[in-house]
Order: sequence, then C-alpha cells, then structure tokens
Amino acid sequence: MIRSELIQKIADENPHLYQRDVEKIVNTIFDRITDAMAQGNRVELRGFGAFSVKKRDPRLGRNPRTGEAVEVDEKHVPFFKTGKLLRDRLNGL
Repeated sequence: MIRSELIQKIADENPHLYQRDVEKIVNTIFDRITDAMAQGNRVELRGFGAFSVKKRDPRLGRNPRTGEAVEVDEKHVPFFKTGKLLRDRLNGL
C-alpha cells in the first residue's frame, strides 16, 4: 500500500471527512514520526511496532565495479521492529 492508497482508504471509510483533510492528517502523522526520528527519538505505535534510529559505524567497503576499497562514513539509518500484535496477525495466530 502506498500513501495515496492509504489516504483513499481512510477517506472512503470516513465519508464525513474531506479527502484533503485526511491527506493533511496522514502527512502530519508521517511528518511527526520523521521529525522525532531525526532528533534521535524512538516512535512506538502500540500493536504495530516501533521506529528507531540505528548508528552504523564507519567501515571499509568495496566498489562492486572495480573491487577497489572505499571508506564508508558513519551514518544513521531508520529501523523498524514489529509489535507482537502485528507479528501474531502475520503468522495467523
């Protein structure tokens, strides 16, 4: 499911809301999650999962085309850990 499909589904299930309002709500939620993660915070959605940021240390990598060694800088990457309820639903429990 992509963002536009999510917005359309929520708008269809809530006919009392305008689609533009649903779009603002969804975008605000995603913006808040992104802002919190950019500040290094963890975002937990009970029953769904938790978003956090993990630090990857600098390392020595390889250029796949030439095989030459390349230094890869330290970076921060998003990480998602599923919640128990989501895992159970995916596994049919």
